[in-house]
Amino acid sequence: MRFNLLDKNSNFNILLAGILGLFIGVGVARFAYTSLLPSMLEDNTLSLTFSGILASLNYVGYLSGAIFAIFIKDINTKVKYFRIGTVLCVLTTLVLGVTTNDILWLVSRVIAGFGSAMALVVGAAIVMTKLDFDDKTKAMGIYFSGIGCALASSDIISRYVLSYSTWQESWITLTICGAIVMFYPIHILSFDKEQKSSNEKHPFDKKLFSAFVVILIASYFTAGVGFVIQGTFLPAIIKTMPAVEEFSGITWLFVGLAGIPSSIIWMRLAHKYGSVNMIIIAMSLQVIGILMPTLTSNVYLILFCGVIYGATFVGLVALFMNLGGKLAGKNPVMLMGALTTAYGIGQVAAPLYAVSLTEWTGNYDYALYVTAVIVSSGVVMLLLAKKALAISH
Repeated sequence: MRFNLLDKNSNFNILLAGILGLFIGVGVARFAYTSLLPSMLEDNTLSLTFSGILASLNYVGYLSGAIFAIFIKDINTKVKYFRIGTVLCVLTTLVLGVTTNDILWLVSRVIAGFGSAMALVVGAAIVMTKLDFDDKTKAMGIYFSGIGCALASSDIISRYVLSYSTWQESWITLTICGAIVMFYPIHILSFDKEQKSSNEKHPFDKKLFSAFVVILIASYFTAGVGFVIQGTFLPAIIKTMPAVEEFSGITWLFVGLAGIPSSIIWMRLAHKYGSVNMIIIAMSLQVIGILMPTLTSNVYLILFCGVIYGATFVGLVALFMNLGGKLAGKNPVMLMGALTTAYGIGQVAAPLYAVSLTEWTGNYDYALYVTAVIVSSGVVMLLLAKKALAISH
């Protein structure tokens, strides 16, 4: 049997194209900012406050894109927006490498966020539609492992260029890498002919939003807050700790590597022990990881803090989305949209209070304390809901 990498219907090619799409949308357009932030803060190109505003605006773009994606029913339209989003991710990355104009940076981060949502949310929908498996859960676990791959690979590229040049060169190199691989997902994640779309309408169903689902949405908001603090500032936080500052880069690489197998492992555990139980455990671990830089400057524990973060954040997205899909039955778009919106609001709000507290106190500790309290409240809500409703799902 001849192996053809250009076959649009090969499951292997579809997953590879999906993971390359995540490299562009998540690695280049989103997380490379976290890798390069310490260097950008160091040479005073960027103030801490402005860095928080840029991060927040990136999530405003992502949130608007994720909400917009809910209303794209037709698969052919999804393909079109996936392509537009992928191109936007590459072009907005170039902006950060060739100019330091504040307005252009602000605009480019919003558009990059929208592009990321097209690459991740719409890309995931296309991958799921195209895959030819009876049970797609394991295959989607492999696809979501691409988030960890994207994070690690964009970090390695950024760090390699930084070792001999500037952060501007890093952005330009990432743009080139994104442009080179962009053509593969654009080709594979499409269809040979126009797909007939079933115009099945799902009316808004209030019954979906039971007390438990409302608590689930609220706790996913707290998970969004927990995700974004470390996802934006972890290397910058470690850079401010004299005993371990040279490990800021390698810690972020550990985040990416730990993220690769995490969704597959968490999904298997959820299948065996229940999604809600696994969400509670993952969020509790995340709280420990958030507090770790405030309690110790032991290099091994700091590296472990990166591992905990990487091992939980990708898994939590997969766990919440999978549980939301199961609870929603025939109408997953509505519930996944509500979950994504809550998570997105957490992501937009968190960098703003983090930089305010950090500017006010002179270190990141209080921002981490507040974040740990918020994520813990999500755990408590789920524990109480579980007890009251005796659910394990």
